[in-house]
Amino acid sequence: MRAKDGVGKYGERVAARHVAARGWRLLDRNWRGKSGELDLVAVDGDVLVVVEVKTRRGTRFGHPAEAVTPRKLARLRTLAGQYLTHHRERCAEGADLPVRFAGVRIDVVAVTLPGAGAAVVEHLEGVV
Repeated sequence: MRAKDGVGKYGERVAARHVAARGWRLLDRNWRGKSGELDLVAVDGDVLVVVEVKTRRGTRFGHPAEAVTPRKLARLRTLAGQYLTHHRERCAEGADLPVRFAGVRIDVVAVTLPGAGAAVVEHLEGVV
Protein backbone atom coordinates (compact mmCIF):
# COMPACT_ATOMS: atom_id res chain seq x y z
CA MET A 1 0.00 0.00 0.00
CA ARG A 2 1.30 3.43 -0.89
CA ALA A 3 1.93 5.82 2.01
CA LYS A 4 -0.72 8.18 0.61
CA ASP A 5 -3.30 5.38 0.69
CA GLY A 6 -2.36 4.53 4.27
CA VAL A 7 -2.86 8.16 5.30
CA GLY A 8 -6.30 8.15 3.67
CA LYS A 9 -7.37 4.90 5.35
CA TYR A 10 -6.20 6.22 8.71
CA GLY A 11 -8.17 9.44 8.17
CA GLU A 12 -11.30 7.42 7.37
CA ARG A 13 -10.92 5.49 10.64
CA VAL A 14 -10.51 8.78 12.55
CA ALA A 15 -13.60 10.21 10.80
CA ALA A 16 -15.65 7.06 11.52
CA ARG A 17 -14.80 7.35 15.23
CA HIS A 18 -15.68 11.05 15.07
CA VAL A 19 -19.19 10.48 13.68
CA ALA A 20 -19.79 7.57 16.07
CA ALA A 21 -18.81 9.82 18.99
CA ARG A 22 -21.50 12.26 17.81
CA GLY A 23 -24.05 9.47 18.26
CA TRP A 24 -24.60 8.84 14.56
CA ARG A 25 -25.35 5.38 13.21
CA LEU A 26 -22.74 4.35 10.66
CA LEU A 27 -24.43 2.46 7.81
CA ASP A 28 -21.55 1.93 5.39
CA ARG A 29 -17.85 2.54 4.85
CA ASN A 30 -16.28 2.70 1.40
CA TRP A 31 -19.57 1.98 -0.36
CA ARG A 32 -19.06 1.55 -4.11
CA GLY A 33 -21.63 2.76 -6.60
CA LYS A 34 -21.60 3.08 -10.38
CA SER A 35 -20.06 6.56 -10.19
CA GLY A 36 -17.43 5.98 -7.53
CA GLU A 37 -17.14 5.51 -3.78
CA LEU A 38 -18.68 7.06 -0.68
CA ASP A 39 -16.24 7.16 2.23
CA LEU A 40 -18.84 7.03 5.00
CA VAL A 41 -22.62 6.88 5.05
CA ALA A 42 -24.32 7.57 8.38
CA VAL A 43 -27.63 8.60 9.93
CA ASP A 44 -27.82 11.78 12.03
CA GLY A 45 -31.23 11.64 13.68
CA ASP A 46 -33.48 11.12 10.67
CA VAL A 47 -31.08 12.54 8.06
CA LEU A 48 -28.92 10.41 5.79
CA VAL A 49 -25.41 11.88 5.77
CA VAL A 50 -22.83 11.18 3.08
CA VAL A 51 -19.41 11.97 4.57
CA GLU A 52 -16.47 12.75 2.32
CA VAL A 53 -13.21 12.34 4.22
CA LYS A 54 -10.08 14.24 3.18
CA THR A 55 -6.84 13.62 5.03
CA ARG A 56 -3.53 15.44 4.75
CA ARG A 57 -0.25 15.32 6.67
CA GLY A 58 -0.30 19.10 6.84
CA THR A 59 -1.60 22.18 5.08
CA ARG A 60 1.45 22.89 2.94
CA PHE A 61 -0.57 22.05 -0.17
CA GLY A 62 -3.81 23.56 1.16
CA HIS A 63 -6.47 22.58 3.65
CA PRO A 64 -7.84 19.05 3.15
CA ALA A 65 -11.39 20.34 2.56
CA GLU A 66 -10.16 22.38 -0.41
CA ALA A 67 -9.80 19.10 -2.32
CA VAL A 68 -13.60 18.78 -2.41
CA THR A 69 -14.29 20.57 -5.68
CA PRO A 70 -17.65 21.38 -7.28
CA ARG A 71 -17.07 18.42 -9.61
CA LYS A 72 -16.50 16.12 -6.62
CA LEU A 73 -19.65 17.44 -4.93
CA ALA A 74 -21.67 16.73 -8.08
CA ARG A 75 -20.37 13.15 -8.07
CA LEU A 76 -21.24 12.81 -4.36
CA ARG A 77 -24.80 13.95 -5.09
CA THR A 78 -25.08 11.34 -7.85
CA LEU A 79 -23.67 8.66 -5.56
CA ALA A 80 -26.08 9.66 -2.78
CA GLY A 81 -28.96 8.96 -5.18
CA GLN A 82 -27.43 5.60 -6.08
CA TYR A 83 -27.01 4.83 -2.40
CA LEU A 84 -30.67 5.62 -1.67
CA THR A 85 -31.74 3.17 -4.38
CA HIS A 86 -29.40 0.53 -2.95
CA HIS A 87 -30.64 1.26 0.57
CA ARG A 88 -34.29 0.84 -0.46
CA GLU A 89 -33.43 -2.57 -1.90
CA ARG A 90 -31.71 -3.60 1.34
CA CYS A 91 -34.76 -2.50 3.34
CA ALA A 92 -37.02 -4.54 1.04
CA GLU A 93 -34.84 -7.57 1.81
CA GLY A 94 -35.53 -7.10 5.53
CA ALA A 95 -32.36 -5.33 6.69
CA ASP A 96 -32.67 -3.55 10.04
CA LEU A 97 -32.30 -0.05 8.63
CA PRO A 98 -34.29 3.19 8.66
CA VAL A 99 -36.83 3.03 5.84
CA ARG A 100 -37.17 6.76 5.23
CA PHE A 101 -35.08 9.83 5.82
CA ALA A 102 -36.21 13.40 6.41
CA GLY A 103 -33.37 14.60 4.22
CA VAL A 104 -29.97 13.92 2.75
CA ARG A 105 -26.87 15.93 3.58
CA ILE A 106 -23.28 15.93 2.38
CA ASP A 107 -20.62 16.66 4.98
CA VAL A 108 -16.85 16.90 4.72
CA VAL A 109 -14.59 15.70 7.50
CA ALA A 110 -11.10 17.15 7.09
CA VAL A 111 -8.40 15.30 9.00
CA THR A 112 -4.97 16.89 9.39
CA LEU A 113 -2.13 14.83 10.79
CA PRO A 114 0.40 17.03 12.58
CA GLY A 115 4.00 15.95 12.97
CA ALA A 116 3.26 15.00 16.58
CA GLY A 117 0.12 14.63 18.62
CA ALA A 118 -3.46 13.73 17.81
CA ALA A 119 -5.14 14.20 14.46
CA VAL A 120 -7.03 17.46 13.99
CA VAL A 121 -10.62 16.83 12.87
CA GLU A 122 -12.75 19.57 11.30
CA HIS A 123 -16.33 18.73 10.39
CA LEU A 124 -18.10 20.84 7.75
CA GLU A 125 -21.83 20.11 7.70
CA GLY A 126 -24.08 20.54 4.70
CA VAL A 127 -21.46 21.60 2.18
CA VAL A 128 -23.91 21.45 -0.72
